[in-house]
Amino acid sequence: MFLTREEEKALDGEYGPGLQLAMRILVKLGDLFGAERLLPVRSAHVSGISYKTAGDAAIGFLEGLCEMGARASVLATTNPCGFDKRLSGLLELPDQIVSAQEKLLALYRRLGLKMTLTCVPYYQFRPERGSHLAWAESSAVVYANSVIGAFTNREGAPSALAAAIAGRTPDYGLHRPENRQPGLLVDFSFRPRDEVELWAAGFYVGQVAKNAVPLLRGLRGLSDWELKGLGAAMASGGMTAMFTLEELSGSRRAPEGLEKVEVGREEVTSTLEKLSSAEEPDLIFLGCSHCSREELALLAEHLRGREVRRPFWICTSRHVRASCPELVRAIEASGALVIVDTCVVVSWVEKLGVDVVATNSPKAAYYLPGLSGVRVRLASLKECVELASSKGAG
Repeated sequence: MFLTREEEKALDGEYGPGLQLAMRILVKLGDLFGAERLLPVRSAHVSGISYKTAGDAAIGFLEGLCEMGARASVLATTNPCGFDKRLSGLLELPDQIVSAQEKLLALYRRLGLKMTLTCVPYYQFRPERGSHLAWAESSAVVYANSVIGAFTNREGAPSALAAAIAGRTPDYGLHRPENRQPGLLVDFSFRPRDEVELWAAGFYVGQVAKNAVPLLRGLRGLSDWELKGLGAAMASGGMTAMFTLEELSGSRRAPEGLEKVEVGREEVTSTLEKLSSAEEPDLIFLGCSHCSREELALLAEHLRGREVRRPFWICTSRHVRASCPELVRAIEASGALVIVDTCVVVSWVEKLGVDVVATNSPKAAYYLPGLSGVRVRLASLKECVELASSKGAG
């Protein structure tokens, strides 16, 4: 790998051991993937923020970086952590868990990261089209590449943090224009009835696409929040880090020679059967990925005049919640809670004694059983409102 003189100095430790360690991580990663150089990045987004998923090993690693004097040199945002303090009366967590989570956040602050604590940092800090990033949250990576038109690989937590400190990332993968071309044509032969069917189709596409960039044909007029959830589902189903919609590709014809896959109701039904339970939920939640203002507006409309009869959590970012207080008031007037900083997927929801969670997110349905031992019922946003306010709720 070619390094500039300044990069060589950093790698040799002339600017301190913290930056040196970050450079070593990035150079090793670049060598592994055949990168010829490092690229400047405009921002990094770091995962591994929740103590539930990061554990004590992350605390030790971050303490070492702080002792070395490491600090972010570019805008660096953070993924959700393990709890919202508003839930302290519901989630009676052991003191050890609470103190470990707080210590983890304090260490990230010392490293200069912003406590955005959200998987949708682009609603607060939207990168420019064509800018190079080092983002680790899979759903944000897909959104950045596919909707915004920025350039980022699907980083791991250590490499995203190293990029935040060094302000650079190896030039390989989706940073290279030639690797962003479609490698699979996906024909949608049915019209999804709601976002759950759309996102289940996305989960299936992620499974079959493997490392290829899928070109989606047959989808029209999707909203921003639907695109957000579609990408999140693809990234959960496989390793998809970018997709292209024929409607937005600027070309009327798909490239010749692409392998073709058809997605119909049969594939969607099969996917839903694998991910979803038909049981009555103990908790309903929306916001995986974190809800946008558009989703909060839909929720406020559907909840108008209703009373929530079982726990209903809506996860979003501090930035989005603060931007629309009138919508939050309308939602919480029903008894639902608009919570920030966390997501049920990385929270300690099992401490509530919850057995079944209802959500509209295939991503959550995929991860929750393994992380928290709960079963998941997939239901649309509208259906989740009905479940939360149904008279038969316990």
